[in-house]
Amino acid sequence: MDFSIALILSQDGITSGAIYALLAFCILLVFTVTRILLIPIGEFAVYGALTMAALQAGQPTKIVWLLCGLVVINLFLDLYAHFRHRQQLLWKRHAVMLMYAAVVSAAMYWLPLASLSTLSQIILTLAIITPLGPQIYRTFFQSLVAAPSLVLLIVSIAVHVSLVGTALLIFGPNGAQTTPFSDRTFEVGSLLINSQTLWIIFTFFALIILFSYFFNKTLYGKALRATAINRMGARLMGISPIFAGKITFTFAAFIGGLSGILIAPVTTLYYDSGFLISLKGFVGAIIGGLVSFPVAALGSLVVGLVEAFSMFWASDYKEIIVFTLIIPFLLWKSFTTRNTEEEDE
Repeated sequence: MDFSIALILSQDGITSGAIYALLAFCILLVFTVTRILLIPIGEFAVYGALTMAALQAGQPTKIVWLLCGLVVINLFLDLYAHFRHRQQLLWKRHAVMLMYAAVVSAAMYWLPLASLSTLSQIILTLAIITPLGPQIYRTFFQSLVAAPSLVLLIVSIAVHVSLVGTALLIFGPNGAQTTPFSDRTFEVGSLLINSQTLWIIFTFFALIILFSYFFNKTLYGKALRATAINRMGARLMGISPIFAGKITFTFAAFIGGLSGILIAPVTTLYYDSGFLISLKGFVGAIIGGLVSFPVAALGSLVVGLVEAFSMFWASDYKEIIVFTLIIPFLLWKSFTTRNTEEEDE
């Protein structure tokens, strides 16, 4: 290996590491606020990538029917809770969601998808993927808001399996790769930097700055921070855990879908690619102790670099090498963390 090859591998590692860091951020955000280990985060990325590929091919995708189905199911769930347990039914919210799903579905079948600009295709893709987050939370997790962490983990695994099967039905077994946002390259010494890499890095920093402002300066962001620090105290102060769960799943679906759109031009994604992607983000989150995002981002960067160099030296064992990174950190946590019972809430 010479220096130029090392630079190319480092560029690939940083690109992948930025994507893993975004997914690690989603895992940390959802876990600290809701205690849900979001295993299906990779499916949001795959849905975003494959939906974008379908739009570029000019083919309407059936994923809009998944969104419509979840909206209708959640309407019936709320109707049941209203008549069975006398819970308040927010008619306006359901009417808005039904109208939104109808408009998005109509846009999918009536617009000239292949002729749209790249920005319009990205917006339409995110308009479909982002609402899946809160709808999935309402369908599978809202009634389990006070359940033990083990129950939430089991449900999360079941949701992951369901979404993988749904992706096979919607997108089929063939992989897809989208066209890059730009074909330009920039020469820095002996290294040619792909413009798609710059887009990924720029988006990563832009999202981090945006969410840093949100959590530090806005009322909703401070409410989520309070829920992450002390769920019981936040509940006593009037912060709804259901609202917190829905908004964190919305953020996770948005970031996951955007991550898939960003990485699709540089790698081919299949309906079942989400599990490996989410696992690598999970490794970064574990390195951060499921608490610290800066450490998790650094860990995700290490994961991306190790993956890139492992692909060069031992491509057959790159997944094994990447996932063994988690072992030293688990051992360190086991030796430095006291055994305490889970706090009852």
